[in-house]
Amino acid sequence: MKPFAFVFPGQGSQSVGMLDAWGDHPVVVETLKEASDALGEDLGALIKTGPKEALALTTNTQPVMLVAAIAAYRVWMSETGVAPQIVAGHSLGEYSAMVAAGMLTLAQATPLVRFRAQAMQEAVPVGVG
Repeated sequence: MKPFAFVFPGQGSQSVGMLDAWGDHPVVVETLKEASDALGEDLGALIKTGPKEALALTTNTQPVMLVAAIAAYRVWMSETGVAPQIVAGHSLGEYSAMVAAGMLTLAQATPLVRFRAQAMQEAVPVGVG
């Protein structure tokens, strides 16, 4: 296989049910549990059922995008065993890239991303800007 990269997205591509295509894949279930345990809330329920207004809040969007990106990455790795030569991310996606590269654990990154999101939401409240 030719060398390839994983590039992780920033926020903005979230949607209710965005992990439904993987159903109950054990890697996705475990990834959701790991991130949910780190925050003390059920991110899987938010992803699966929303509501979309709650999912769209920056404080929710950012941890959800992190966990979805890492779930996709981990499924890829579990199914293929083929690692990318490089990982990168756009904005929030930089945190996903750091987890994929082993610089942070998902349990470390999830509350960090929530803190980042809270700071951003406080700087520009909902409905402003």
